[in-house]
Amino acid sequence: MIGRRRFLAGAGAAAAVPALAAAPAGDPVVATTLGRIRGTREGGLCVFRGIRYGVAERFRAPAAPRPSADIVDALRFGPSSPQRSGRYAETGEDCLYLNVWTPDARPGGLRPVMVYIHGGAYSSGSVVDPLNDGRHLAASGDAVVVTVNHRLNVFGYLYLARLDPRFPDSGNAGQLDLVLALRWLRDNIAGFGGDPSRIMVFGQSGGGAKIATLMGMPAARGLFHRAVTMSGQQVTASGPLNATARAAAYLASLKTTPDALLALPTERLVEGLAAVDPILGGGVYMGPVLDMKWLVRHPFWPDSNPQSNAVPMMLGNTRDETRAFIDPESEKVRGLTFANLAERMAPELRIDLPPEWIVAQYRQHFPAWSAERVFYAATTAGRSWPGQVIEADARARAGTRTWVYQVDFQSPTQPRRGAPHTMDIALSFGTLDAEGSFTGTGAAARAVSERMMRAFTAFARNGDPNGPGVPRWPVYALPRRATMIFDVETRAQDDPRRWERELFARAPYIQPGS
Repeated sequence: MIGRRRFLAGAGAAAAVPALAAAPAGDPVVATTLGRIRGTREGGLCVFRGIRYGVAERFRAPAAPRPSADIVDALRFGPSSPQRSGRYAETGEDCLYLNVWTPDARPGGLRPVMVYIHGGAYSSGSVVDPLNDGRHLAASGDAVVVTVNHRLNVFGYLYLARLDPRFPDSGNAGQLDLVLALRWLRDNIAGFGGDPSRIMVFGQSGGGAKIATLMGMPAARGLFHRAVTMSGQQVTASGPLNATARAAAYLASLKTTPDALLALPTERLVEGLAAVDPILGGGVYMGPVLDMKWLVRHPFWPDSNPQSNAVPMMLGNTRDETRAFIDPESEKVRGLTFANLAERMAPELRIDLPPEWIVAQYRQHFPAWSAERVFYAATTAGRSWPGQVIEADARARAGTRTWVYQVDFQSPTQPRRGAPHTMDIALSFGTLDAEGSFTGTGAAARAVSERMMRAFTAFARNGDPNGPGVPRWPVYALPRRATMIFDVETRAQDDPRRWERELFARAPYIQPGS
């Protein structure tokens, strides 16, 4: 349970997760608006884990903690948001913590700041994942790397405003956590050697969608200066009526009311996520809501939000997105033939075209492809990719500074996965040997990773990914659609999947959850 008593206790809490033992003398100490914070030195870097940036009362906007008069140790990660995945050992509603890797924790460094927001849609995930470790990126790019946890699922996005006026911020609380973290960084990152005028946000999958949403939130205006979305888009947010229907379905599954939710234990609220979504089916969807308070228009509909057009942006995806989350050994793929391909493919598409027709088009255009290859190509092009095309084209029409990439590098450790969703996390962080990486640690993977890391750090530093070690990367403009292909041979290519793009452009893309 989290109510006002816990909120007030949290508001007076120290600025970081209390350490199990005092840090040794000589470790870095940084003065912040929340008091002095002590980290540790690791491999030539100053590292701060578990810096508290906010406190939150259930279903309400977060608040800044009270400053601490004592030096607070930031030596271990804070809890991750409660979720159904069961992947993380320590979770809790008190999860508003961030982590910093920096070459030198002293003012005056003016290094670019790279702020990572994790994936997992809006329901799961955490930056404590080893794939998100910032040490390689900070060291190789002479940058300050920050990773941020925030509230997810029911705790961050259950929209109760139309059911109970006491919770006007509930549908976008998770986004407001990120806004608060960015405000903290604006006010404090200089003390860690960072440049508050060069803050880049980057995020994969749901992290990219959260960034696309932030780009259209007035509360986030001016808090970041470059943006990178990696296989994550948010063309439209959830409509308030649909979001209310989902909240009602969630409450019905728990047989409770908004008021009674405040007294339920965290575990019960997580159990309620098994409720059936009244619009999409499956588990109940929660995500940002067009509440006309914090989000007053859709991020990329009917066009690129004018608020975000001055922010340079990179958008990326992987060649075989759906090979990550549709297992090649699953029932959906095992025994796949051209006779059953259309039937098995149909539930995975997000564009309403006849699946039999789609299969026929692929077979005519790619006669040598197997049924499995067509399945993954079509589900990627008709599910995971269209939102990015819409966003990139919208920015191109607005004349913005936009760059697009595609990861084609094939997994050497799991060949049937190809270049799957999440492949670009390890490549951009340099965490090739981390659990969950598809890249392997061979020479080819290291070369692709070095080029991607150089492009990301150049973008953070200059608002342009071009620089030493990166092939010439043209701005994305219509009709060329220049795209950087990250592969063993990294190169720029115009409109590399034009045929598939045009095939699925024959029908509108509807953002899941809208």
